[in-house]
Amino acid sequence: MLWTAAAVATLGFLVALECAARGYGLPGPLTNQAREVIFAPDSGPLLYAGLALSTVVLTWRQRLVAAGAAIGLDVVFWLVRWAVGAEMNFGNGALWVVLGIAVVAVLRRTGAERLLLLKGTGLGLLLVAGHKTGDTWLLITSKTRPSVLDPYVALADHALGDPSWLAGRLLAATEPIGPFVLHVVYGQLPLAAALVGLYQLRRVGVERRFPSHHLVRTFLVIGLLGPAFYMIFPVVGPVYAYGAEGGQWAAGHLWPDTLPPIGVPHPMPFDEITPRNCMPSLHTAWATTLFVHTRKGSRAMRYAGTFWLVATLSATLGFGYHYGVDLLAGVVFALTVEAAMRSLARGRNRSGTLLIAYGTTVFAALLTSYRLLPAELAARPWLSGPLLVLVTASVVYAYVRTTALWEATTAPAPHPEPQAPEPRPELV
Repeated sequence: MLWTAAAVATLGFLVALECAARGYGLPGPLTNQAREVIFAPDSGPLLYAGLALSTVVLTWRQRLVAAGAAIGLDVVFWLVRWAVGAEMNFGNGALWVVLGIAVVAVLRRTGAERLLLLKGTGLGLLLVAGHKTGDTWLLITSKTRPSVLDPYVALADHALGDPSWLAGRLLAATEPIGPFVLHVVYGQLPLAAALVGLYQLRRVGVERRFPSHHLVRTFLVIGLLGPAFYMIFPVVGPVYAYGAEGGQWAAGHLWPDTLPPIGVPHPMPFDEITPRNCMPSLHTAWATTLFVHTRKGSRAMRYAGTFWLVATLSATLGFGYHYGVDLLAGVVFALTVEAAMRSLARGRNRSGTLLIAYGTTVFAALLTSYRLLPAELAARPWLSGPLLVLVTASVVYAYVRTTALWEATTAPAPHPEPQAPEPRPELV
């Protein structure tokens, strides 16, 4: 019943976004997903990542068959497109195989085995649908929020020393290698999450059940909830609001060489194309979650998680996509959602409720201060800057302390060491 309710709620949400996009004369997530059954997909790697997640419920032999079928179908699609001169890309085969797993589950399986296959299919499709949903959300923000609040955020960012302006100049000094590497890391974050998710779900095919908590769950929930705050706090980012990318709508071509002036902030009109997708930084939230979930992996996975977090933060600032205060809000948002998902997997508990309430309070306080107190934050950077960092660090500390307590209470008791029998006294 829980899975059925979740599926119905997800479908209703997707239908609502589809209707909203249609209201602006553009296709929504369902239409974009359906067209990739035949037409060239937007992202082939993303579709194959979805296929990989779907096959965690299969045996190794079945996975090899599924991968071979997907590649074979893609070769056929490629040859047909080449023959008719259509747009070239790959990934249709992966989507066909994912849908095929669902068909097999409905027609050839029953009971728990059918449910397991449908869960795997849903996981793969949700990874892809989440990307389509995000695109639709961004469209809605650009159409329904004609004014942006970048002057407020840029003013509040003075408290942190305007890190985006500094990072932009540093990144420009590393051209062309630095920007190329960060572009790859920034754009392939969903693929990295899929790889970590595959590692966490590697035993599902053997145990025939999913773990109570894994990265993909949190990743999807962040993508579902995060864009709602774009509607509440519309921000386009320094490269658009203060850089050349903003064109005639920019307040000035200041980023990254000239700091924005300190003045009285006001909402700024902007175009109906640029997404309002800065507050909070969801790339920071996803990278933080990726970092958290790699802490229990191998040494190579821990290093990879750390690299992806540092590179993502550097890209968000260096490319001018976000302000520094966006990143702080993204970290708090990520740990609050992660705490909620882990607490849900454990069942109701007081420590989890307190952690979620504290993270929510700090997140709300950050957004409120950016909106109502930016001048006060900028006027006293020696006080407000460390304070913003401190409250963010307090959420990190609370999360680490609470989850460590959870792990200590659920860890299996160590087996006692076998004791050598006491020597018997010799008979005289």
